[in-house]
Amino acid sequence: MEQILLILILTIAISTIVNVFLKKFDIPTVIGYIFTGLITMQMFDFGLHSQETLSHLAEFGIVFLMFTIGLEFSIGHMRCMKREVFIYGAMQVFLSGFIFTALAIYIFKMDIKSAIVIGFALSLSSTAIVLKVLNEKNQIHTGFGRVAVGILIFQDLAVIPILLMISIFTSQNSSISQLLINTLLSAIVVFIILFVVGKFFIERFFDWVISSNSEEIFLGSVLLTVITSSTIAEFFGFSYSLGAFLAGMTIAETKYRYKIEADLIPFRDILLGIFFVTIGMQIDPLIAIKYSSTILTLLFAIMAVKSLIIFISLKFFLQSRTAIKSAFTLMQVGEFALAIFSLAFSNHLILSDTNQIMIMTVVLSMILTPFILNNIKSIANIFFKEPTVLRERAIKSTGYKNHVIICGYGVTGKKLSNKLRDRDILYVILEHDIKLVDNAIANGERAIFLANSAQKSVLEHFNIKESIAVVVTISNEHQMRLVCENINSFNADINTIVKVRNSSEADVLKDLNIKNIINSRDIVSDILVEKVLEKSI
Repeated sequence: MEQILLILILTIAISTIVNVFLKKFDIPTVIGYIFTGLITMQMFDFGLHSQETLSHLAEFGIVFLMFTIGLEFSIGHMRCMKREVFIYGAMQVFLSGFIFTALAIYIFKMDIKSAIVIGFALSLSSTAIVLKVLNEKNQIHTGFGRVAVGILIFQDLAVIPILLMISIFTSQNSSISQLLINTLLSAIVVFIILFVVGKFFIERFFDWVISSNSEEIFLGSVLLTVITSSTIAEFFGFSYSLGAFLAGMTIAETKYRYKIEADLIPFRDILLGIFFVTIGMQIDPLIAIKYSSTILTLLFAIMAVKSLIIFISLKFFLQSRTAIKSAFTLMQVGEFALAIFSLAFSNHLILSDTNQIMIMTVVLSMILTPFILNNIKSIANIFFKEPTVLRERAIKSTGYKNHVIICGYGVTGKKLSNKLRDRDILYVILEHDIKLVDNAIANGERAIFLANSAQKSVLEHFNIKESIAVVVTISNEHQMRLVCENINSFNADINTIVKVRNSSEADVLKDLNIKNIINSRDIVSDILVEKVLEKSI
């Protein structure tokens, strides 16, 4: 017990010292945790059992991360993201997997089974690091952030068939068809339990728990939900994180999503820290020195090939600048690849030295990722300069007074700006989608700015306190909530008008000081009733 406490105290102390030092150079905490794991591993001789225990604990960092991501992607949101998940994601995984498999066979002369496992493992990116950095930098709802999240979701789904491939390659008794049928049946059962049953049970369960008026009981019930969902998925042969993601999507349909998200963030970040410490523990300095040239060559070759594949496949669907940002965001190899290599090694599909070389390559690619994401705009500018016409529409001037701020340039925002212009009312449009801004400028709109109204500094810049009204026409429920929370934070008598599509969106805002919530469905119903009465009178 004393030994465990000593290790725990020293690990926390090392992590604190390393991260405080690295933060002075604006280096992300992820890197500090990885170095903490490396240092701790050299100080203490962890046995295999201890490493496995830590790995299981660390896996719940990814579980809670995937749960909170699931909270942001309800069923309706997933329908809107079907292109990003099922087209971009499928293209990326299959193209990367097949190309890396071919390279492993023809260049490194590997047998086909080992090449397939390594090839498709390399197609996976780091959900933990990418989503953590995108969340910290508030870029998860940007154009490239949305694409990256969609592809990562598909990659997490792809882990299941990749692990299934290992079972097929090493199975001595079961037939391939039987394994596939069992997996399909398991998927149906998990879907029924977590979606169908969960959808009707979960909100009633939280209603009952919240009646206790106890924050700790509510938090305990959330942890129970996450762990139970993860365990159900794992019991049927899927990953813990997939079960957590499905649970998050189910809860995203309820009124508790924002409260749960806020309460879980401390647990998620602590467990993610443990996960990255265990990544650092997998670094073997002796192997790194022995095969340093091979590891570095593989590192840059894999990241270059992967980014090129992603960019070329996305360029046919997106602007070149968004495609290149997405490519650099996902060019690393992820944590699930480490699990796949470990399982493949234990099943004698890859050799010990090959396993260590791949682990080192993956870990180094993950270490490089935060530096790439922190400088993604500058890197993108090397290849595709941001158009001058758009730079002119970035935030650059103040002086607004007695004006209307329109947040979002969708159909409603466009019609509203036209009507205000016809009446000579001063207005400014804030839109973070570069494509919408580009099209608006091309059509002669001069009052639109490339800016994210979910950031408080943006609203301050456009003098929100001196505006006559702020109109929120954003269709994304999460983004709409963030904007309204920022407006509330000014503690001023701001005339806020929010357009919502239905009552459930209105409920999301009911705890905020919003003066006018316009429910488009109710207004249409009222107009229809008036028209009916006009003819009947």
